[in-house]
Amino acid sequence: MKPLPLSGVANSALGFSNSGRVLLRLRSPESNGEISANNDAALIRSPSEFADAQHRNFHTFVMIGELHGQVSNSDRTVVLPPTFDYMEEGDIIRVDLSSHRVRSLFRRSSAHNYFLVTERCNHYCLMCSQPPRNVDDSWLLDEISDCVSLLDLAPPSITFTGGEPLLDWQRFIPLLADVQAKIPSTNIHVLTNGRFFANPEVADLWSHLERSNLSVGIPIYASVDSIHDYVVQSVGALDETILGILRVKNSNHRVEIRVVLHALTVPHLEQTCRWLTRNLPFVDHVALMGLENTGFVLANQDLWIDPVDYREILANSVQILTSGRVPVSVYNLPRCVLDPTIWPYSVQSISDWKNAFLPECANCAERQSCGGFFSTGRPKFSRGIRPFQAATA
Repeated sequence: MKPLPLSGVANSALGFSNSGRVLLRLRSPESNGEISANNDAALIRSPSEFADAQHRNFHTFVMIGELHGQVSNSDRTVVLPPTFDYMEEGDIIRVDLSSHRVRSLFRRSSAHNYFLVTERCNHYCLMCSQPPRNVDDSWLLDEISDCVSLLDLAPPSITFTGGEPLLDWQRFIPLLADVQAKIPSTNIHVLTNGRFFANPEVADLWSHLERSNLSVGIPIYASVDSIHDYVVQSVGALDETILGILRVKNSNHRVEIRVVLHALTVPHLEQTCRWLTRNLPFVDHVALMGLENTGFVLANQDLWIDPVDYREILANSVQILTSGRVPVSVYNLPRCVLDPTIWPYSVQSISDWKNAFLPECANCAERQSCGGFFSTGRPKFSRGIRPFQAATA
């Protein structure tokens, strides 16, 4: 199982007048739309496509696998390895011209597009899948703005993640307002630890954002502050998170609570869910999430628990939340490790670029409805994995 490569190194990048970063929107060689000289590039897989693109007066080319024709001195050309063959019309990539590093920023056909706002964070979570780095990456906000301006089709949803996106809240929240204005039909989800919302100034600025298409996902790992604070490695984190949630909900914005399931959270999961139904029954959704074996988990392998071993606890926790009329979903876990009573709450949540199945899943009757597996990091699999047979008449 290998994730879809969203980043890599170009074989070459020729004809560009600078050595910085450039965003390129990929176009079909037969594209009839207006061509931006700065940002539109013809996507080329064959010599005939290259000829078509030249006829359409393209002067920027992104070629897959090899150089498919003779370019002029005025042309800009990026040659990508075959691993990028999944790219298509409307996708947007970043090319770092000094290092030839390439990253896919937006895939038009994907339902799981996301923008990394920053790698910095004020938490140091033991199971973080995107370990924080103390770097100046404020340029990412400018890149997001430029990328959104190039979208020629509004996606159904976009997620903003980090690090902690609200570390630079003075720039990030106005950026969200601009994104909402640009693509008002797109659902926007922001993953944040929620602590900055405890600041009345941040909460007030957030309250002026459009509510209908915006939600935040905020983690609560236990109802006991010492446990939550230990998981995120920050004393006082739970108290500040709860205050932030209260302030966001006070302006009627949508909040999702996220609980990652591992050795420190599972033993207290039922208690945490009871606490949520009694103290935060007004939240819009609770996600109970399987663990991705990547990032810091690789150094903390004792966090991983076979989902079969907490199957009953998870089923009871879902029942607690539903009894309290709190909407709940189960993320990141295959159906065969779940109690069938909670199958209706199981969601295909793993992003398409890292979602995969095992060989034994090939003929499983539930595959089309199953959440599958992470292909990132060092995947670990339950001893309960088994295919289901189709019912016979």
